[in-house]
Amino acid sequence: MARVVIAGCGYVGAAAGDLFHARGWEVEGWTHSADSAASLAKKPYRVRAVDICARNQITTNGSRLDAVVQCASTRGGNAGEYRRIYRDGARNLLEALEPPTFLFTSSTSVYAQTDGSWVTEESEAAPKRDTAIVLRETENLVLESGGIILRLAGIYGPGRSFLLRKFLAGEAKIEDDGARYINQVHRDDIAAAIVLLVTLSLTNALRDIAPKQSKIFNVVDNEPLTQHDCYQWLARRFGRPMPPHSAILEKRKRGVTNKRVSNARLRATGWEATYPRFQDGIEQSVLPAFDLLGA
Repeated sequence: MARVVIAGCGYVGAAAGDLFHARGWEVEGWTHSADSAASLAKKPYRVRAVDICARNQITTNGSRLDAVVQCASTRGGNAGEYRRIYRDGARNLLEALEPPTFLFTSSTSVYAQTDGSWVTEESEAAPKRDTAIVLRETENLVLESGGIILRLAGIYGPGRSFLLRKFLAGEAKIEDDGARYINQVHRDDIAAAIVLLVTLSLTNALRDIAPKQSKIFNVVDNEPLTQHDCYQWLARRFGRPMPPHSAILEKRKRGVTNKRVSNARLRATGWEATYPRFQDGIEQSVLPAFDLLGA
């Protein structure tokens, strides 16, 4: 039985852990605190508190390990937190565990393009924001160790949609003319990509698809939306007015970028999005479990 550690068993990590378990893997999930671990006590696999920033806590007690997935979150931290959790955490995991396969979830925020162009994994990734710069440093560390990088678009799914909540709360703004592109991906499609690429790596099939220097995959749905089109659809869906226009929000977490992120390389591995469009995911997955009154 193949064995995987999910270092960061949160919103995305737990979904990946569930999928690994359903496919017969032995799974161990690590969370940042004992309280978080306790909240996952009903999972059909072990979840425990491990601080990946503390090298002495990283151990599998000598058990054989096939893969490590690092998808911990800074929960909106600054560059210092990014270095501690992402870069230093990755180094600690790689050095302490030496896993045959290591996968790190990065972000499409490393692409700083502002012209609305399509970007692929071969496009320049030269971010200006300090947090995204740390992500690039972490990516390079992982790639040098032969690991896999997943660059995730904006994450949404059951119980979570920043765009939907802002819209329903009346807090959404259309920046400038609304032509900036929004790239999104459903949590379950991320989990499926994680499991697929780890599995391909262990069977050496990934080597033929992506050589060492190309083990970077964008994880995003099939159809980027302009901000205007996104809010227009939400306005029609809920019978509400369009949000007001505003100036460009310079302090946006992912930076002031405008690009359409391609998932062609990931789809070439056999991955297909269950929710190919943001609208599909909202209708089929988010709304059935969404607390409209709490928005």
